Amino acid sequence: MNKKTEHKLISLDSADLKFDGETGLIQGYASVFGGVDSYGDTIIPGAFKRTLTERTRGVKMRFNHFSQVIGKWLDIHETAKGLLVKGQLTPNHSVASDVLASLKHGAIDGLSIGFMDIDSEKNDHGGRNLKDIELVEISVVEEPADMAARITAVKSVIEEAESYKEIEGILRDAGFSRDAATALVSRIKSLHHGDREQSQAAAIAAIYQHAEKLKAKSA
Repeated sequence: MNKKTEHKLISLDSADLKFDGETGLIQGYASVFGGVDSYGDTIIPGAFKRTLTERTRGVKMRFNHFSQVIGKWLDIHETAKGLLVKGQLTPNHSVASDVLASLKHGAIDGLSIGFMDIDSEKNDHGGRNLKDIELVEISVVEEPADMAARITAVKSVIEEAESYKEIEGILRDAGFSRDAATALVSRIKSLHHGDREQSQAAAIAAIYQHAEKLKAKSA
């Protein structure tokens, strides 16, 4: 059975993200142990140990998960808190330069991992305790309130969603409030009555509509 790639966003406060505007060096936590995210998932200490020990290829640095590579991670290791990473944005790279400008402006929300669940068990929060993670990539990501800029990433993840609960979690991680995400999923259910593909399409359409409303309010 093929494993699907998932994503976990860490907030700016938890990421403890630091950067050097001159050298493009960035450092922070890409994942923190012990918390419960909007899916009910918890990452257990040691979850990255195998992948960091056994992998022979470097972990890619991307922007919002689905862009081209924008730099390289120089050091990735576990601490008692979580997965601490240090990397450098590629000099004179157009997208990397834009990311650095966003960091300087304070428009970056934090870091996010792309991974596959290798070993997990159900927990009391309706999600999983993730005990072994295959790390695919680590992205610098924008603030969730900037919905329009994150639509492509969210769309791709929704297309892999297998339940309404998972779609709701994706919407929460994309910046929707709990009430807004719940209301959107309820609307999707009423429109499409369990048809998975149509539900995903409705969720994506809702994100576009929500992004346009946010854009209009900020104009």
